[in-house]
Amino acid sequence: MRAGLSQLVLAAAGVAAGVLVPQITVHPLVSSGRIVDLLFGAGVTVISLVTVIYSLLFLVVQWVAGNFSPRLALFRDDPIVWRAFAYAVGVFVFCLTAAFAIGNRQQVSFVVPVVALVLVLASLLLMRTLQTRALVSVLLAPTLAAVSDRGREILDGLYPRVPARSAPPAALPPVRHTVTWREQPAVLQQLHLDPLLAAARSAGSVVVFRQSVGVTLVAGMPVADIRGGDLDQPAVLAAVVTGQERSFAQDPLLAFRLLSDIGLRALSPAVNDPATAAQVVDCLEGLLSPLAGRDAPTGEVADRDGNIRVILDLPDWADFARSCLDDLLAAAGGSPLVLRRIRVMLLRLGEAAPGAGQDILAGRLRWAEDTLARNFPVIWAEDRLTHHG
Repeated sequence: MRAGLSQLVLAAAGVAAGVLVPQITVHPLVSSGRIVDLLFGAGVTVISLVTVIYSLLFLVVQWVAGNFSPRLALFRDDPIVWRAFAYAVGVFVFCLTAAFAIGNRQQVSFVVPVVALVLVLASLLLMRTLQTRALVSVLLAPTLAAVSDRGREILDGLYPRVPARSAPPAALPPVRHTVTWREQPAVLQQLHLDPLLAAARSAGSVVVFRQSVGVTLVAGMPVADIRGGDLDQPAVLAAVVTGQERSFAQDPLLAFRLLSDIGLRALSPAVNDPATAAQVVDCLEGLLSPLAGRDAPTGEVADRDGNIRVILDLPDWADFARSCLDDLLAAAGGSPLVLRRIRVMLLRLGEAAPGAGQDILAGRLRWAEDTLARNFPVIWAEDRLTHHG
């Protein structure tokens, strides 16, 4: 919606500027015939940038899907892509509108070519930014950093640094009915909480979601339980935003899934790049380390009166382990570099993780150590001596 709206707004701005700028009569005046030729040439040149934009988009998306993960769509969803397209359309519309607005005039103010020149130069600057962003999107380190940053933003919002409340949770009212999914299979991408809170407050209900963001909803799957008041099913489903693939908007596990995908491709026999997988583990530890010192959120969302109206289904340490550790541990059986790096990460996290997290991490640590002892006994013996020392 934002992409289409930006194109419409800039196209309308191009029409308005194309009509108004030629009305300026500031001296000196120049021959309108040359300006018309310049405007048509500039418009055709700028609109050709659209071809460049789509070429970059196709190449980068294809390269990233083949080398990182088909679920990685950072460049495709980057606002610079559709903003550059919208700006090129706006400049094109301005050039053509201004050329026709000049009409049969003998002379026109020098402001017209100056404005056209400035707009074209700005489009070149925008194109340079787009090309730089495309180059960065195919490099490993910036991609890992971008995925980690997006994941950290979501985790910081869901897992606050302040201690959780010490009071026990209030008893929930009985279940009145369950909202089920009746449409075609779709991925739960976002939840619009503000209208849902208002509807639940009016009905005196508590909405307890049974599915987390990022889950694929299929027909008949329970979405949420309605407790207390009789909140109708359409009001709940209206807050559910679905799509064909997972989105970074509210999905706390997507960053872990993408990092795991990159690590798995690096460990595949066709690639055999354990150093890249070790970099992935570095990023995973950077995401998990802050969570180790924080309390698990309850997922409770209150209305303006302070009453709990929505309870979200948020991932726990078991979900994090399944999303990013299990597949890597299974694939890293032939790489002592990656196994040792995972072991070091688990040792560090296990010292600070909460009680439930410690059990999960301890199980994965035993898995990594057993694999090291079985496949690389010499390395494991050296690591044990170093660790005990």
